[in-house]
Amino acid sequence: MSADKGDEIKRHKHHRHHHRHHRVRNTILIIVGLLVVVGGVFAAIAWKNLASTTNDMYQSSGADKQRNASKVLSDKKPVSILLLGTDTGDLGRDDKGRTDTIIVMTINPKTKKTTMTSLPRDMKVNLPDYPQYSPAKINAAYAYGGIKETINTVQTYLKVPIDYYVLVNMGGLKKAINQVGGVNVTSPLTFSYNGSSFTEGKSEHMNGETALNFSRMRHEDPQGDYGRQTRQRLVITALLRESISYKTVLNTKFLNSISSQSKTDLTKSQMTKLALSYRNADKTVKSDHAQGTSQMIGGQSFEVVSSTEKQRVSNVIRDNLGLKRVQLTE
Repeated sequence: MSADKGDEIKRHKHHRHHHRHHRVRNTILIIVGLLVVVGGVFAAIAWKNLASTTNDMYQSSGADKQRNASKVLSDKKPVSILLLGTDTGDLGRDDKGRTDTIIVMTINPKTKKTTMTSLPRDMKVNLPDYPQYSPAKINAAYAYGGIKETINTVQTYLKVPIDYYVLVNMGGLKKAINQVGGVNVTSPLTFSYNGSSFTEGKSEHMNGETALNFSRMRHEDPQGDYGRQTRQRLVITALLRESISYKTVLNTKFLNSISSQSKTDLTKSQMTKLALSYRNADKTVKSDHAQGTSQMIGGQSFEVVSSTEKQRVSNVIRDNLGLKRVQLTE
């Protein structure tokens, strides 16, 4: 074979090899391009749905905030959110009812720790803006002065800043759980309630109705309302874990079920910051509650929290917010 012919064969092989590289590279580029486009479409849909939903959900609290909450998020510092649950039907109804669920949640992105501290609904407090109705049960703050009075009461009582709030009607919670396909919860005790049965130590996949039955029972629990608070935190934690999936973000029914039954003073951009900068704070979740004792005062049954217990709860919340402890006064 001549040298010229050999060079021609080599050039031909190189040419085919070069074309093969081009085809592989082009195929990869097309796939990447499709992924980018599809991802962009998903992102656009999610953003549009989120924008529409958060606009429906947004409602300023009007409370006397103790610090600049927006700056807290911008600086990626530990943040506090007051979780409130009502059981009076749609939020659009005229009768506000009372907040049966009151949880102070703190999220610390640096320590990757979240705390959820329940306050007894019958906890004896003084209402800052309604001294004529004081002392009162803490869940009455919402009935008298809405979100504003509830936040002001918690901040005054525990000397902790409440940066944001989320109010959820229990009917909306039921719909939200159904929309994510149910939640997995392990029961801390064996009991039956409203047609649902639960076994201690057994993990169960619950739909919305079953989850509400699980979290509502109170009188048969050896710990009474404190036991119910524990089960409420279990359900809420399970729902939070399910609802961060992209499938729920793109699920219009899920978003509508939340927006029609919820209110918050978190804006769209603030929710996005939380999702991006605070998502690793669920590595450790500490569940706690303020423990009181039942006392009859003026013909009403209150849960009275001692000064020592109140100080402890304040310390727990302020510690996870990275704030110095303060001495509480009666």
